[in-house]
Amino acid sequence: MKNFRFSNSVVASVLLKLRAALICSVALAFYSGAFAMDAAGTQGGPATETVSLGDPSLTAGIPGEGPLTVEQAKKWLAEPKNHAILNVKLPRGLDAATGNIFIPEDNPMTRAKIELGRQLYFDTRLSSDNSISCASCHVPEEGWGANTQFGIGVDGQTGNRNSPVSFNRILSRHQFHDGRAGTLEEQAVGPIENPIEMGNTHEVCVQTLGAIPAYKIQFDHIFDDGLTIENVGRAIATFERSVVTGPAPYDYYAPLATFEKTFADDLEYLDEEPELAEQYKRLKEEAAKNPMSESAIRGMELTFGKANCTVCHAGANFTDEQFHNLGVGMDGDEPDLGRYEVTKEEKDRGAFKTPTMRNVADSAPYMHDGSQKTLEEVVDWYDKGGHPNPWLSDKMKVLKLTDGEKADLVAFMVEGLTSDFPVIETGRLPADQ
Repeated sequence: MKNFRFSNSVVASVLLKLRAALICSVALAFYSGAFAMDAAGTQGGPATETVSLGDPSLTAGIPGEGPLTVEQAKKWLAEPKNHAILNVKLPRGLDAATGNIFIPEDNPMTRAKIELGRQLYFDTRLSSDNSISCASCHVPEEGWGANTQFGIGVDGQTGNRNSPVSFNRILSRHQFHDGRAGTLEEQAVGPIENPIEMGNTHEVCVQTLGAIPAYKIQFDHIFDDGLTIENVGRAIATFERSVVTGPAPYDYYAPLATFEKTFADDLEYLDEEPELAEQYKRLKEEAAKNPMSESAIRGMELTFGKANCTVCHAGANFTDEQFHNLGVGMDGDEPDLGRYEVTKEEKDRGAFKTPTMRNVADSAPYMHDGSQKTLEEVVDWYDKGGHPNPWLSDKMKVLKLTDGEKADLVAFMVEGLTSDFPVIETGRLPADQ
């Protein structure tokens, strides 16, 4: 054993290294170098409140039992705190993406707006036949997607694309697989008038909501111009921004791995610096309470290494929010050209938006067309480098993974990246009268 003791200069250096390793790179720095901070996206206004997304009080619904009454809505709206503009903080791990938070200046988040959006999200009365809500294709119990190949709309109609997940959208601007909606607000009202989704018109939707007293009161109180289709979109988008993934086992293991890598040569001497020793102890305890198997840990290393996943599934939310051609469906006679239909740029033929890997185990089937039923199929697709076509992304490479490595990748996605969602009240909708 070497005879070594920390000098003052070494302690100072160690502390600086620790700040860099654990404060500026908490969740993802060990492998991806993302910059982490515990900060809030701030909005101005006369009254503000700092909240952590995932707080169940944000999505618990207006207190009471049964259908929401006008009196209950009025009492809720009379509380000033429900109209304070929210400065939001992301949960551990996801907070490394704080700089990517997008909340339009003209649509700040408030508790009252989240609650109105929650009601609208689960209300089938937005559809032409009272059968379909946002939650019909973006189901909380199914990972905020749908466990069907395609979304199912009015009269049992289907399109040709799988339902994308609707969580962690506060970190995203362009929506839908092809990014045709520039904001969540725009996305939220699109399905209402889509003939194979909700099959309604914006005009009829507004008329329907205007005839429901508790809705009319809320819109009039929350928005200066009251009930409009634009404000329907603003409310739903605000609710969707409140739906985020909680800390996953990966978010506890990564800081520990960062620490151990940074101080690999000095771990046995940390008792000479109590502050560092205590931090190391805490990191180990937290990781032990949120364990990953050895297979999942190997899968994590593959994700950031040989498997090359993070070339697209990058950052704290494990997505670059960009569009890539993976070759999926490109062997058909008339393939879905995805992003190209929006931009008409040749490079975008067959390109679709990168989905998040967080909680991916909950949202089968996979790919924009729902053609791959399991994560094992997805890994096989990437392993072979996708389907060759003239527009295949240059990020797609033949990986030559072993069967064991493939199993490890799946273990990481299932164990390491699965976490809890906020508790959501799915009922408590306004009474018809």
